[in-house]
Amino acid sequence: MSENNLVDKSMEGLNQSVTVEKKNVLENFKVFLSSWRFKVAAVIGVLMMLMLFIFYWQHLIAVMGMNMWVNHANAKAIDCMVKDTNDDEYISCTAMMDDQVIPLECGTSILNIGCRVNYGNASPSFKGLGVKGSR
Repeated sequence: MSENNLVDKSMEGLNQSVTVEKKNVLENFKVFLSSWRFKVAAVIGVLMMLMLFIFYWQHLIAVMGMNMWVNHANAKAIDCMVKDTNDDEYISCTAMMDDQVIPLECGTSILNIGCRVNYGNASPSFKGLGVKGSR
């Protein structure tokens, strides 16, 4: 046999083994997707994502409202609390305006997106500024 025939035959065998390996990987993947373990893991994953979304829903709405207030008042957003602790449908948020920290109360309902200044916690120098759109 010539060298070319030997190389061709060894390449043929190599190509067949690569094709067989690809088919095995694809078949193994299909078997994994149809297994009960994958289905249980997928259901648990979806439930955990749903629970996290529900937990952070109030925070997400409050942050949207704070960002709208900050854009309107030419301030800088700081952050919001995660949950409404006193069930008044507002979350405490803070913003920075003119080197002062502004305490805000931002709505947690999709029907009440926005913020108001919490004058009870505002610094005395801020109470007289009359910020537009605060109430």
